[in-house]
Amino acid sequence: MSQKSIILIVTLFALLVAGMFVYASLKQAELQQSPAIVYPQANELPEEVLYPRITDIDAKHFVGQGAHTLVGEVDMPTPCDLLQVETIVMESYPEQIVLDFTVINNADDCIQMISSQRFKVELQASSGASFSAKFMGRDVRLNLFPADEGQLPDEFELFIKG
Repeated sequence: MSQKSIILIVTLFALLVAGMFVYASLKQAELQQSPAIVYPQANELPEEVLYPRITDIDAKHFVGQGAHTLVGEVDMPTPCDLLQVETIVMESYPEQIVLDFTVINNADDCIQMISSQRFKVELQASSGASFSAKFMGRDVRLNLFPADEGQLPDEFELFIKG
């Protein structure tokens, strides 16, 4: 091989190595400027929302002599889904009352058929008490409708157009 060929090959090799270093430094600068991708930890993954179609709960509101009675029904996806409600009364005046709805379903297999689950809540509170609702730990809209005169909580029918 001639001396010119060896010098040409060594020069090309040196330019290739220099080009690789320049490319690597440019990529490193680019990575430092771009925002880092944050992968969620196992405990930060979003939880699955149970019963996503339930966003509103309608109820008739009966008031009399410091007693409040809320009666309503919620459409559940199966007849095996049993509705349970617990009341949480905040210590304030007027009281702030949260209806905490949960679902109990111990069935392994159940037919998928919408069925209405009724609920009835009775409690003592001032006439200015405010009500809100949670369903399976998430906030939902509570629509309260005043009871008709002479109507009793045990005889309620909830007819809401909408």
